[in-house]
Parts: sequence; C-alpha cells; structure tokens
Amino acid sequence: MTDSGWTADRMPDVNEKTVIVTGANSGLGYEVTRALARNGATVVMACRRTNHARTMKGRILTEAPDATLDVRELDLADGSSIHAFANDFESEYDDLHVLCNNAGVMAVPRAETADGFELQFGVNHLGHFALTGRLLDSLVETDGETRVVTQSSGVHEDGEMDFDDLQGEREYDKWDAYAQSKLANLLFAYELDRRLDAAGIDDVASVACHPGYASTNLQGRGPKEEGSTLRLWMMRIANALIAQSAERGALPMLYAATAPEITGGEYVGPDGLMNMRGLPSVQSSSDRSYDEAVAERLWDESEELTGVTYDFGRAKSVND
Repeated sequence: MTDSGWTADRMPDVNEKTVIVTGANSGLGYEVTRALARNGATVVMACRRTNHARTMKGRILTEAPDATLDVRELDLADGSSIHAFANDFESEYDDLHVLCNNAGVMAVPRAETADGFELQFGVNHLGHFALTGRLLDSLVETDGETRVVTQSSGVHEDGEMDFDDLQGEREYDKWDAYAQSKLANLLFAYELDRRLDAAGIDDVASVACHPGYASTNLQGRGPKEEGSTLRLWMMRIANALIAQSAERGALPMLYAATAPEITGGEYVGPDGLMNMRGLPSVQSSSDRSYDEAVAERLWDESEELTGVTYDFGRAKSVND
C-alpha cells in the first residue's frame, strides 16, 4: 500500500481537459464532477435523470460560476442510449482526457436492463464496458495521456464470476450479484490496461478505484425498492455512524483520474481502517481480480453480449 496523503487541494491543473463522469448528478459522481469543474475541467455529466442533473449543475455553478458543465442523457441500462451518447459526444468534442466509469446500482431486487441483462451486472459492468469501447477512439486520438477510471467496491472481495448463470436467472442473491458486478469492474479495468499495453497504446491508462464506505444515495435504493423501512433506517444509521462523506469518498476516483504518478493498472482506495475511510492510496485487490484467464473470458462474454468489439489495432493506427 502506498500512502499518498493526497487531497483535492493537490489536484494538478485540469484546465483544457475534457472529462466524462457517469452518474454525475448524485453521490460520488456529483462530488467528482464538482471538484473537477471547480478546478477548470470541462465535465460532461452523463446521467439518466437529466432534469436532476441540470439542478445539480446549477448548484455547482453557484459555487463556481465559470465552470464548464454539459449535461447529457446516458442510460447505462440501454445499449441504444450508450451508442447515441457516444456518437453525439464524438460529433461535438475533439478530445476526451478522462472517462470516469462511476455510475452504478447496489443490492437491488432482480430486474433487467432494456437489453435483457440482470440490472446490476448490466449497468455496473456491461454498460461501462460498452461505453468505454465506443469511446476508445476518442481516448486514443486525444493528444497526451488519457485515462479510463472504473469505480469498483471493497465488496468485490466477496465476488465470483458465475459464467454458468451470469444474469442470475437460475438463482439470484442481490448482494452476490452486486459483488460479481464489482469484481467484473476490476477484471475489466486490469484487462483493458493489459490490452492497451499489448497494442502499444502507451498514452491511454486504465485504472480502478473504490470509495471505501461513503455515505451516498446508493445504499438506500435497495431497501426502498424492497419497501423495507427497517433496512432503510438501519442503512441511514450506519451511514451516519461509520461512513465517510461522499466528498471524501470521491477522492480515490479524483486521484486515479489526475495524479501524475498513476501509470495504469492500479487500484486506488482509502488508506484508513479496513480501507473504509481515509485518503487515497494505491492498494491491492483480491486474488480473483488478477486472474487473467477469467478476465479474458469475461471480456469475450462482454463483447458478445453487448455487441461492442474493441479494435485496438484500428485505434492505434488512427492515432499514428
């Protein structure tokens, strides 16, 4: 573990940088957006609920009137929305310096995306896999170093890839499904970095991070959808007593997105007790997350399910 002692005050200059943040209208995504925008970045707020995103954009502008924020609709549970978002972005922006794969759902009752995928695996992993693939050319063609930062969770340590039942159709447990999706995030982030290196694409780095235990609206969605008032109150009490703020929980993603010492393949999280709170540091994830054979299988499955194929050779030739 590397102790960085890093806070947002140490963020390097991000003026003239363009950043996409998924789920930018609440929780960690909002705090990441707020910090980047206040420090000069152009931030594309990629959100499903655009009306709420515009409200949060206005809140940031009251603090930083000169901030550049662009609200755009993105539903990670719908492949056609992902395709449309990427096409629209690439038609209007010349550069993409950082893609923050932040949005997610946690421990919800079983539901399916528009494309028939189990919701947690579909949004948390497949949606971001497809989005990153569709934006790969933008990342490669941008001058200088660019990054993909994928948000995981400490819960990934309980995850296991069940390739015989990826969509939880035969058996479903909301926490097992969440852990699997967060393990998938890490397998994807590391495999993406390996494939970029193998293709000789040196200016794009793939990094993973986790927020520790941060108080956000994410924890309440599952209890609300189940109609469990008791669980909702228990979650709120735990957030009040144990969790760090969303602003502090956003620091690992901000560090992974901007710190000059990041080179690719790292896992960044809080450095405090049980990695649940504290300042960002480079850490190790579970042994399963480094299994290259599992990562390759997940990659192949993800391309087949989403219909999004990564062409690293074409991306490199376009950049050259």
